[in-house]
Amino acid sequence: MDADGPNTDSSARVSVVRAGLVLVAFVVATAILVAVGTRPSVSGVPSSAATTTTVATGGTTTTAAGGATTTTGHTTTTAHTTTTGHHGTAASTTTSTVPHSTVSVVVANATSTSGLAAHYSSVIGAGGWNMKAAVNASTSEATSAVYYATGQQAAASEIATMIGVKPQQVLPLTNATPVSSVTGTDVVVVIGQDLAASG
Repeated sequence: MDADGPNTDSSARVSVVRAGLVLVAFVVATAILVAVGTRPSVSGVPSSAATTTTVATGGTTTTAAGGATTTTGHTTTTAHTTTTGHHGTAASTTTSTVPHSTVSVVVANATSTSGLAAHYSSVIGAGGWNMKAAVNASTSEATSAVYYATGQQAAASEIATMIGVKPQQVLPLTNATPVSSVTGTDVVVVIGQDLAASG
């Protein structure tokens, strides 16, 4: 009769395995709930804090919502914007535009077409830049370029855009620049054959 009775050893083993499985399932479910509950909300709109400091020296400055700044004329603008969203804090951006009248500019003609340097000096000078006497380049150049002294890249880029010189032709001012006697000049504009043909 004893052989027909319940096997308590195997029942105990099954109960221990079941209890272990229930415990593992509970731990996994708890970990998932904690992970979901502590995750940041994705439905919110990123918050942003913007600080803009503007020192005006003439002209007009407009600051739009969200810290965007538009500058017209001769204004120095320094903007610092920090945006905090779902993935932490975004990088800061600092922009600076110096008054045009403080940037000295020389235009050099690197073509055989006469009067180009004087023409482009007038065009650039209309923007309020501090124009020096137009000169001839020491070599002929097929492609126009705008060269800048240290700290004057933004001004050079603005002048390049104004006269139609490509951004990749905005270069640092070095001894290799095809214009002599420009020491102390902030920006040197070399008018090449490309602008002679389009002008």
